[in-house]
Amino acid sequence: MIFATPPRLAPPRAAICEYYIIDEQRAVAAVLAAARSDAGTQARIAAQARALIEAVRRRRAGSGGLDALLREYDLSTQEGVVLMCLAEALLRIPDTATADRLIHDRLTAAQWTQHLGRSDSLFVNASTWGLMLS
Repeated sequence: MIFATPPRLAPPRAAICEYYIIDEQRAVAAVLAAARSDAGTQARIAAQARALIEAVRRRRAGSGGLDALLREYDLSTQEGVVLMCLAEALLRIPDTATADRLIHDRLTAAQWTQHLGRSDSLFVNASTWGLMLS
């Protein structure tokens, strides 16, 4: 069917059509203008973000298992870096003999004993013993 005049579009559809081939500079300027907020709004956003982050940190502080292991062996420790590098490298090593040599090399270079008993988590302490014995 051919229309003599274009059909009327619903407002949301008309807005989409208007922006279909919009000039990029005009579009960016419109988005930046819409994204601006006053200092009060920015302060409320920052306060809410801070409260959310603090709540997550409090909740995770009492958790055990993997979260406790990641806290004990974070990337600010030599052993945490060793574990991360080892995990990444093992994804790329095709044969078990090379993987075994890498594991031996990496695990014997770290000071696992300094982590023993520092965590309240049985999982972390058992893992530390395993890393020490390997």
